Amino acid sequence: MSTLAPLVLLLPLAGFLVNALFGRLLPRRVVAWVGAGSVGASFLVVLAIFGQVLGGQRLDQTYWSWWSTGDFSVPFNLYIDPLSTLMMLVITGVGFLIHAYSIGYMADDPGYSRFFAEMNLFVLSMLLLVTSGNFVWLIVGWAGVGLCSYLLIGFWYERTSAVLAARKAFVMNVIGDVGMVFGAFVIFLNLRALDYGTIFARLHQLPRGGTVITAICLLLLVGAIAKSAQLPLHTWLPDAMEGPTPVSALIHAATMVTAGVYLVARMHLLYDWAPTAAAVVAVIGALTAFFAATIGTVQVDIKRILAYSTMSQIGYMFLAVGIGAYAAGMFHFMTHAFFKALLFLAAGNVIHAFRDDQDIRHMGFLRRGLPITFWTFLIGTLSISGAPLLAGFWSKDEIIRSALTGTNTLTVALGVLALITAGLTAFYMFRLFFTAFGWEWLAHDERHLHEAARVQTVPVMVLAVFSVIGGYFAVGSFLNPVFGEARQIGAGAQIGIGLVAVVTALAGFLLAYQLYARRPALAPAIQARLRPVHTLLWRKYFIDELYDRIFVRPGYALGAFLSGVFEPRVLDGLAAGVVSFVQLVAGDWRTWETGRVRRYALWTLGGAGVIAGYFAWVLLVARSAP
Repeated sequence: MSTLAPLVLLLPLAGFLVNALFGRLLPRRVVAWVGAGSVGASFLVVLAIFGQVLGGQRLDQTYWSWWSTGDFSVPFNLYIDPLSTLMMLVITGVGFLIHAYSIGYMADDPGYSRFFAEMNLFVLSMLLLVTSGNFVWLIVGWAGVGLCSYLLIGFWYERTSAVLAARKAFVMNVIGDVGMVFGAFVIFLNLRALDYGTIFARLHQLPRGGTVITAICLLLLVGAIAKSAQLPLHTWLPDAMEGPTPVSALIHAATMVTAGVYLVARMHLLYDWAPTAAAVVAVIGALTAFFAATIGTVQVDIKRILAYSTMSQIGYMFLAVGIGAYAAGMFHFMTHAFFKALLFLAAGNVIHAFRDDQDIRHMGFLRRGLPITFWTFLIGTLSISGAPLLAGFWSKDEIIRSALTGTNTLTVALGVLALITAGLTAFYMFRLFFTAFGWEWLAHDERHLHEAARVQTVPVMVLAVFSVIGGYFAVGSFLNPVFGEARQIGAGAQIGIGLVAVVTALAGFLLAYQLYARRPALAPAIQARLRPVHTLLWRKYFIDELYDRIFVRPGYALGAFLSGVFEPRVLDGLAAGVVSFVQLVAGDWRTWETGRVRRYALWTLGGAGVIAGYFAWVLLVARSAP
């Protein structure tokens, strides 16, 4: 394993270097093979590691020491256990399918080689994040993911909206990065270590639930909620849809937004030692899940609906890890990667068919023109909605059961909120499906829509298969060595809560069916009667406007003051004053510089006389002293 682990990182690194340095000189087919092939080869290596982890092997090995001074050292060590292995499987497996899909989706783009180079770098950064064995290299990977998101969201940089969205994502993530760095600093100050093994071994030196451990966990949480787009640092994610659709799939399904969940799960011993911070994680997760789901009920941009869906589903994962159901949270991470990548890639096929139009109101009746996309998107919709026996049903219901059978009132209340959110999820997803895809067969279609190329449909079909069977993978038992045995729930409670969750999802489906399939005239009428509520949701609770008033406008005003007043009048004035003073003094001294040798000799002789007189006076004083 010690030899295989570095290969997982080196293969995407090689793909990045080849396409970044030589991509413009290579044929597009070679660029595609290098870009997708490097991630696919990395996935094969991860499969070999997975087999060894199943056999009980673990890895915490230092390959070299990057920096060492006193009691502080920064080793490059890789930390491989079931948790990091699960993350690597999803990152490389789903990442490979997204790369393969991109071969067709980006075929006509002039930035073809740059796209694959940045996608490879994205995968590399995420792999470094999840395999690092210490906080320094974790932060390096963390920052790399943020950089790649900036580059890929703003990939079409000729669009002003893309540039603004990329900048917004970068600023929000830097806020989280500051929290991460301060959290790591406080850990080092108190435990004198930054590698996971030593941190976990020395953790009990800090009082359980004390100020220090709570502060550490809350600082780390700032980074987690920024990277995973949770309240209140969530506003960048919907705007991130300005990037190409494969980028959206990679960000939402396999990489960036799941980094926060991984961080809390990796540091689960710290959060178990800080119950208050863990409760904050759970509350933020449940509130974000409900908040994003309500906004998703009124959006009309197909990718933005899926973006709010991602925020909501990540909220479920935060709820799970916040209440200590770590295996359930990571289980949902895996199933979500399958059906969310499926939904985004299928949506990309639709967007291509409609020539980049993303408004679901302009679509409809797609079963005949896009049959593969139609049925696969339906599978993804059923899975995320919690339809029985599909992947999302098992993972989401496990989270809801864990919350509703919690040991305190807060956990149960959050479970109820998660249950309500499940109904909202089914509603807005089937609203999307009925509006964008329709339900009726078409006898004739004047639009002449056609299915995407095979390189785009095959990855979607593979993801559809895993969206069905992914819930049967025994992730819980696989993760037991990391998190320990999960709390057992009685069979009666499991069945009962499962039925309630199914009924709730069914209610959301029936409401969407009535309003957008069976009686579509009802939806505008209800919207008119609930216009204040609709406006509130359409404007996303006015949070963007609030941030604009509190942060953006004052920031611009401060910048205008500094550049228009402070800099010219204070900084430039100070510099000009120094110059004037020097010029004044120089002007006075210039009068002494006449260029006449006799005058210089006179002053030299006079100076020598003054010095000689001084020494003579000193000698006289010395002799007259008693």
